Amino acid sequence: MKKVVNPEYLTCPIRQVISRFGDKWSLLVLYELDKSDRGVMRFNELHAHMSDCSQKMLSKTLKELHVSHLVDRKVYPEVPPRVEYRLTDVGKSLIPAIDPLIGWAKEHFDEVVKP
Repeated sequence: MKKVVNPEYLTCPIRQVISRFGDKWSLLVLYELDKSDRGVMRFNELHAHMSDCSQKMLSKTLKELHVSHLVDRKVYPEVPPRVEYRLTDVGKSLIPAIDPLIGWAKEHFDEVVKP
C-alpha cells in the first residue's frame, strides 16, 4: 500500500524551513560563523571549533546550508584551493531567532541533560 503524503506538509513553513537548519550541526555552524571575528571561516577553522563533528558530517552540513541559502561558499582559484564560508543575508537574518534558543539552552542545560 502506497503511503499518501498530506499536501499540507509540502507547504508547511515550519517543517520545510526548520528541517534545513534544525539539526545540531547546522545550528552550531550558523552560531560559529556568526560569532567569528571576521564573519568568515575556512573549513579547518570551523572543524577546530566543532571537533566532535566528523569532517564528513561538517562537509555535508555546509553543503546543505549552502543549498538552503543560509551559508555562502567562496572558492579561490589557488593551489591548494582555499574555500571560505560566511553567513548569507538570509543566514544573518536567522541569528536573532536562534540567539534566544541558545540563551535558553545555557540557562536550562543542567535540567535538560540531567539523567
